[in-house]
Amino acid sequence: MVDVSEIQETVEFERGRPDIYGAAHPKALLRAIQEDGDYLKDLSNQHVITIDQFEPITLLQLFRLAAKYESNPDRFTSPLQGKILISAFYEPSTRTRLSFESAWHRLGGDIMSITDRSTTGIAKGESLADVGEMFNNYCDCVVLRDNKEESLHQMMDTLRVPIINAGNGIDEHPTQALADMYTIFKWRPDLMASEVPEYERINVGVIGVPGRMRTVRSLLKVFTKFSSAFKKITIIHDENETDIFSPGQREELEDAGIDVNVVTSLEEVICQLDVVYINAIAWVGDSFESHGSKFHLHKDLPFKENAIVMHPLARGEELDTNLDETHHNWYFAQARGAVFLRMALLTCMVQRTSRVMDVI
Repeated sequence: MVDVSEIQETVEFERGRPDIYGAAHPKALLRAIQEDGDYLKDLSNQHVITIDQFEPITLLQLFRLAAKYESNPDRFTSPLQGKILISAFYEPSTRTRLSFESAWHRLGGDIMSITDRSTTGIAKGESLADVGEMFNNYCDCVVLRDNKEESLHQMMDTLRVPIINAGNGIDEHPTQALADMYTIFKWRPDLMASEVPEYERINVGVIGVPGRMRTVRSLLKVFTKFSSAFKKITIIHDENETDIFSPGQREELEDAGIDVNVVTSLEEVICQLDVVYINAIAWVGDSFESHGSKFHLHKDLPFKENAIVMHPLARGEELDTNLDETHHNWYFAQARGAVFLRMALLTCMVQRTSRVMDVI
């Protein structure tokens, strides 16, 4: 499925700085995976709730389709023509909402957006189950972000069209994690091999609290799908944080064969890290918590020469703008790639992959 021998000549380029558009070129990833649309059929008309539901081989095919879109975006403008998306965001969002809506528009679909719960029947006491029943009549797919973990499952009870979890409380944010993994594989396509030599595996530092941050929770889950790529995952957190992991989180990583390290000093480990992933904000209820705000990434830190910095954005003081012009900046490529990853996922969910398979 993944032919590493074909991509060795491009790996050094992929380890370098993203291009002037802030995007790592995806063609090495595209060439590394032989197209097999049969695996994408598993996503047809399926809800996307958690990273747990994905098989690694399905994800590789999804990443390949995303790379196909990103390599030649002008070639695919109508696969979703005639399809309608309901974009329901009941919690503040810029990147995720606009990323999904951009993805749908780029493929020729139409969108209805809801950005305020108070403008819907929910404000009058309508149940989410009833809302879901109505959505069946209005659209072909739903993207939902809600600050309540249970809302997604309540709506699923009556939905007959697929729904995507765009963040439910502190539970999960699966498509962000898929976009993050897609970014890492564009940077290092050789990491997609089923068996990565020990000396080629990477050390990842995650600044944040996995038990309280949905982005980090989903990220660690997707790491277990490709455990051969990772030598060690280091969680970096404030000294005053307790209960860093929710039940079973650390064990899930270790059961996948990934070494887990927990520290409170960034300086202690940064020179060892190939990927530095930082996220300081976690939405909880109607407000947010700050985790790891004492850490500050800037260009003068002793990064490894080829290390990359990732951040789901929006950034605060934890990520200095002086990193933007360095080769460590992969967070803008991360945001750009999320559009193409979501394009690929949406195409599969509404059963339109036949329109893009075998297209060069």
